[in-house]
Amino acid sequence: MIYKKVDMIKEEISSIGIGCWNFGGDWDSSEELNAIKIVHAAIDAGINLFDVAPVYGYGKAEKVLGKALKEGKRQKIIIASKCGLLWNERHETRNNLTRKSILNEIDNSLKRLNTDYIDIYQLHWPDSNTPIEETVSALEEIKKSGKIRYIGLSNFPKKDIEKFMILIEVNVIQALYNMLERNTNKYHNIPLNYETENEILPLAKKNGQAFLPYSPLFQGLLTGKFTKGKNFSEKDIRSENPKLAGDQFNTYYNGALALVEFANSIGRPLNEIAFNWLRQRDEVTSIIGGASNLAQLEGNIHSTTWDLTEDELDQINGIIEPFKNM
Repeated sequence: MIYKKVDMIKEEISSIGIGCWNFGGDWDSSEELNAIKIVHAAIDAGINLFDVAPVYGYGKAEKVLGKALKEGKRQKIIIASKCGLLWNERHETRNNLTRKSILNEIDNSLKRLNTDYIDIYQLHWPDSNTPIEETVSALEEIKKSGKIRYIGLSNFPKKDIEKFMILIEVNVIQALYNMLERNTNKYHNIPLNYETENEILPLAKKNGQAFLPYSPLFQGLLTGKFTKGKNFSEKDIRSENPKLAGDQFNTYYNGALALVEFANSIGRPLNEIAFNWLRQRDEVTSIIGGASNLAQLEGNIHSTTWDLTEDELDQINGIIEPFKNM
């Protein structure tokens, strides 16, 4: 395993992390036992970063990860969880970064994860209704108490990140980033008020912060296995993404097809190329990659055994140039 080190995090972090979204069943209903096997295999392979959130499976993903970390495995890894996205009995979500909510969320997450601390605690999405100062006061309290070690911001605009940095130490930034979504302004139908490549990467590099890109395979499009027909069941959350199931699909599908042709020309799997394109950027610390089975995990890990050449990177960047500002 390849590890990376940044100034704002004491530990080295594996260049490949595990995204636990699908442990909650929102995506492809990974069964609990299978998810636990994936966690154990990842740890055995040297992966030490596991990214989760309360809203993933509405608490289920954190519980599954907590079960997987029994028998002395907790001390071997870095847990990155989140707060600020609440849900009701109908699974309707709302943003809430009030002091009261954060203090409640951290205790619930610790219980579900079966641990007494979370390494990286990230604000999942901005909350325009809560003053930053109120949110910071809650983060300061739970950090001082030892419940969290590092603070991260996910999906925050550059200007808001800089406001937080005036008030509190921000160690980690997480944002959407892959070969075809470099400065995109939407995730599904949710507006993104930041440009990852133009704004977030330079900011993280300048300040020595860990940068964790999510959706490295564009929710499966960059595996090269999609077709022009229907790719998802109605229960699959990806069916609601207009880039994958709407009017924009053909544009992104054609981009992926061009990358498949390139992958075939160098004899490498597209999913590994997508991981390496990210990993070989200095600003990228750890890629938040999902795995529904051990074979997918092994593919993610195998990408660390080889590098793209400068010529290959140039060819890729030529293919994806039209997507730079989409």
